[in-house]
Amino acid sequence: MDKVVFISHGHPDLSKGGAEVASWNLYQLLKSEGVECLYIARADEKSHGGSTFSQRGDEVLFHTKIQDWFSLSSGNTKALFGDLGKLLKSFSPDIVHVHHYAHMGIEIFSAIRRAVPKAKIVFTLHEFMAMCFHNGQMVTKDKLKLCNKAVFSDCHGCFPQHSPGDFFLRKQYILDHFSHVDQFVSPSEFLAERYVEWGIPEDKMTVLENVLPDVEPIAPRALSDGDKRYRFAFFGQINPYKGLDLLLQAIALLPQAIRSKIRLDVHGANLDVQQSSFKEKVTELLEEVEDVVHLRGQYDADQLPSRIAECDWVVMPSIWWENSPVVIQEAIRFGRPLIGANIGGMKEKIEGKAGLTFEVRSAASLADTIKRAIEPDVFDHWHAKLETYACAKSAHLKFLRSLV
Repeated sequence: MDKVVFISHGHPDLSKGGAEVASWNLYQLLKSEGVECLYIARADEKSHGGSTFSQRGDEVLFHTKIQDWFSLSSGNTKALFGDLGKLLKSFSPDIVHVHHYAHMGIEIFSAIRRAVPKAKIVFTLHEFMAMCFHNGQMVTKDKLKLCNKAVFSDCHGCFPQHSPGDFFLRKQYILDHFSHVDQFVSPSEFLAERYVEWGIPEDKMTVLENVLPDVEPIAPRALSDGDKRYRFAFFGQINPYKGLDLLLQAIALLPQAIRSKIRLDVHGANLDVQQSSFKEKVTELLEEVEDVVHLRGQYDADQLPSRIAECDWVVMPSIWWENSPVVIQEAIRFGRPLIGANIGGMKEKIEGKAGLTFEVRSAASLADTIKRAIEPDVFDHWHAKLETYACAKSAHLKFLRSLV
């Protein structure tokens, strides 16, 4: 393995999503191992002079967009098959590792295969966009009901402008382009099983946790005599799927004797861009528990250690399945146990391993779990378990080297 190209739907300096961070961390790992790497990140802004590519440090920004989000089709074949193809040919990689096709087009896999037919194509799955038109969330559009699988008639129910036949053709179109991928990587068993059931060949699927940079665990917050583990933190976007409203409801249900000592720090943003009904709901809940909740806003990666050091528990109350959220990995690596919903990637990564789980979408269950979590012996039990966390770096290196 001498040359590897990484393709991401965003640069982590410009877009701080989990997939962008995961691709960047793996890129940095391979560079540290002496592998010649090229990092290509799709960018929103137009380049100077209207060219397809521009530079950001050592990385290449790819200026393109999706034209049809239903079929995930680019519509800009020149950018994919022409400009990107020429760049790949000139670099001549052994492996092209794609971390998303969003904003670029599902045809990117066909373009890569045409440009560098001998290179191995690896694609890391980060969510359910290929099988779910509702932002890849696998929940219904109106009631946000959890979907266990993609059923064409159910998809039509969410999007009546598209017939069940349209969804059938959409799936076939995506799978046709996925056929160019040599190996799929999933950061969780849950996501891998869903995609294999949907149609990806099982022998092409490998489960590998995302890579994180080396960090030192942070010692637990010092307690005074009689004190308990009263400090909780939420890290993530404030939107209907991440469950902050559920967490606020749970705080409101706590007995006053506990609530008066609890502190919840909310590290996140984007409430202002949500639909008015959700904004109003969260605003009202924030007013109800303003004695407990502190809005800390967005944070950069270098601020995370100091912010996470202030809490005892990290809470992930998402109402959708999740996959392998970076927040879970970061909490574990920094030495903070978690409280998460008992479904999907959260259950897989937390239950019996890194903390406590509660009944998904139940504020009462989450409140009961918080009451358990404040006890020092419960915290100490799960904090000790975190020391067994295994880094995924060596597994990724072994996997990639096995391909060439």
